[in-house]
Amino acid sequence: MSTEAKVGVFVVGSFAVLAFTVIYLLQAQFGGSAVPYRTYLRYAGGLQPGASVLYGGINAGNVTAVRPYPADPTQIEILLEVKQDIPLNEKSVAKLGLVSIMNSPALAITTGSNDATRLKPGSIIPSKESTSLDEIAGKLATVADSANALIAQAQGELGDVTGNVRHLLANLDNISGPQTQQKVRSIMNNIDQLIAEERPKIDRLTDQLAQVSQHADDTIQNVNGTVTNVRDPMLTDLAQLQTTLKQANDLLKSMDTMVRSNDYKIGDTVDNLREATDNLNQFTDSLKQRPWSLIRIKQPEDRRVPK
Repeated sequence: MSTEAKVGVFVVGSFAVLAFTVIYLLQAQFGGSAVPYRTYLRYAGGLQPGASVLYGGINAGNVTAVRPYPADPTQIEILLEVKQDIPLNEKSVAKLGLVSIMNSPALAITTGSNDATRLKPGSIIPSKESTSLDEIAGKLATVADSANALIAQAQGELGDVTGNVRHLLANLDNISGPQTQQKVRSIMNNIDQLIAEERPKIDRLTDQLAQVSQHADDTIQNVNGTVTNVRDPMLTDLAQLQTTLKQANDLLKSMDTMVRSNDYKIGDTVDNLREATDNLNQFTDSLKQRPWSLIRIKQPEDRRVPK
């Protein structure tokens, strides 16, 4: 086999392997693992079959068909296929989007909620309308018209403001005229004269205030010295008084202890005193009745009654 034939066989084999690889990858990506869904929009914005389907910003599949919906002519039916592992749920929302400014439109689907129920194959994905370029142009035109009216109104108001400003400047010119300047100059001269006349009084008052302040400082210093001189003896007396009170407290505690320990003796002494008092009372009564007992030892006999 010639060299040219070998090169031709090698090129053909390479193309065959490349084609097989591409077909295998396409089948692996969009073959049996693709799950069909559909959604409906009022404005497709140039979306075509083969456009990308973005799930949370990542490429998740392709649009398979874009056509008017027979049951509702105001709706555009969009058929799409996504990868089997894409977790579309009831909270996912489909809307018209763009991969970039230079690329063709794409169908963007939000991730929805983790708690929402997963959509079954062939289900309808909830949709949300996007603002079209025509609507944006209409809104811009409305804004432009409003801006023109606002500019015209502002120009009229600015004219009124300009007239008011001119009137104000004219009033200021009148106020700042020669007559007003003369009055202001006269007032300033009077103020200067008043200050010149009252300056000696102000100086004397300032000197008197300085003397009073100095006298007050001296008085405060004397009071501080007096308080310092009196404070030390008072502290000494307070310390001695505290010591005396402590000694008196200790003495009272000792007396209380002594009284408690001699409580029974005091009771006996009180009983003896009571008994002695009773004896003394009896002795006193006896003396009252028989005072001669202090002189005579033996009591005289009673007198006999004469017969």
